[in-house]
Amino acid sequence: MFYETLMTDEEQSLQQEVRRFACEEVSHDMVRALDRDEIQYPRDFVENLAAHNLLGLRFDPKWGGRGLPWTAEVIAEEEIGVLGTTLGCAFAMPSIVGEALHVFGTEAQKERHLKPILEGKLICAEALTEPRGGSDFFGATSRAELVGDTFVINGQKRFVVGATEADIFLVYCRTNFEEDAQKHQRISAILVERGPGVKTEYQYGLMGTRGGGTGRLVFRNVEVPKENIIGKLHGGAQVFNQMMIPERLTSAAASLGVRAALDVAARYSDKRRAFGQKIRRFQAVSFMVADAITQLDAARAMVYMAARAVDMGSPNRRRLVSQAKKFATDTAWDVSNKAMQIMGGIGYTEIFPIERMVRDFRLSQIWTGTNEIMNLLIQHEFYKEVLEGSRNQRDVELDAAGHDAQAEKCFTDEDMWLVHEA
Repeated sequence: MFYETLMTDEEQSLQQEVRRFACEEVSHDMVRALDRDEIQYPRDFVENLAAHNLLGLRFDPKWGGRGLPWTAEVIAEEEIGVLGTTLGCAFAMPSIVGEALHVFGTEAQKERHLKPILEGKLICAEALTEPRGGSDFFGATSRAELVGDTFVINGQKRFVVGATEADIFLVYCRTNFEEDAQKHQRISAILVERGPGVKTEYQYGLMGTRGGGTGRLVFRNVEVPKENIIGKLHGGAQVFNQMMIPERLTSAAASLGVRAALDVAARYSDKRRAFGQKIRRFQAVSFMVADAITQLDAARAMVYMAARAVDMGSPNRRRLVSQAKKFATDTAWDVSNKAMQIMGGIGYTEIFPIERMVRDFRLSQIWTGTNEIMNLLIQHEFYKEVLEGSRNQRDVELDAAGHDAQAEKCFTDEDMWLVHEA
């Protein structure tokens, strides 16, 4: 859990509030039923969050939020993350879709859509991935053609969490059909309400993260009023880039819920005996615990640092958010596996929740942009900072005794020409 040294008094109070909610308002039966796919979508859970004013914590109270910083939201997300990735995602979705509305939406859109989302009256979802798209987001082929004052949408999206239950979808469609259109100027973000022409044609059976109603949506001649566009026409790239902050930061924060797996394993290792002593006394076990808690604390610090960077509008926030998502989700996968290894065979059974956590957290390394995509973003942003000189650091090259030997530092095309001439 986040530590007092990182939190304000208000954030500590919120942490306790959300922890009480997770302990008292979410039954163990519900968590088990989700994993058995007996619940199609946890609508009751979302409505209960809304009743406790826990949705969209960052947003203006005018629309139902609390006006809290990102640091508060990631603290809350970890507490919900203990319940599993399905409920962590359900908690995060109003923050993700709400970001588009809060930042780019009109007053009318906020009144009609954001407010009821935060009141738990509308279940929202986002529709990004296409069957032949995956990480190639800007290659979207779903079309929204403007006919008069109405968009006519055709296409399909897959891996939509909430496809079976959501009332409203944030859908990215191609609206600029010029052949030479720059890829970042091809798409628009449009709010599509469930209705005629919107159909869930397939519900996926998942390895983990079950009960979220993940499926494939098909849009057939869906008519949507022009005023449902978010931001500018062909301006979907700007909306997408903004939304990737809550997408990835909530995923990172929820992954910190893996602390529950380590707690279970630690308690078990203090009870289980072998060769005449508790297995926690064996270095093979105790060192796994030490490595796991170190990884978890490092991930927590990185998530909090990224949240602070977003709150402050730091220029390196995109890189830090990508790092937090990559590191925290990799940590969740590694720590859940360490917990299973500590527990041995019993950890692989349904007697303990470890096997479910392993299945759940595997998805976190894939969704909201794979961790390979995070690597791509991280190195790109870092090179940009270094090569543009925006880091404002000491030039340590000048500390070398031979710092002025410029010809030895870079073998250029001109150097090669001089060699041939000689």
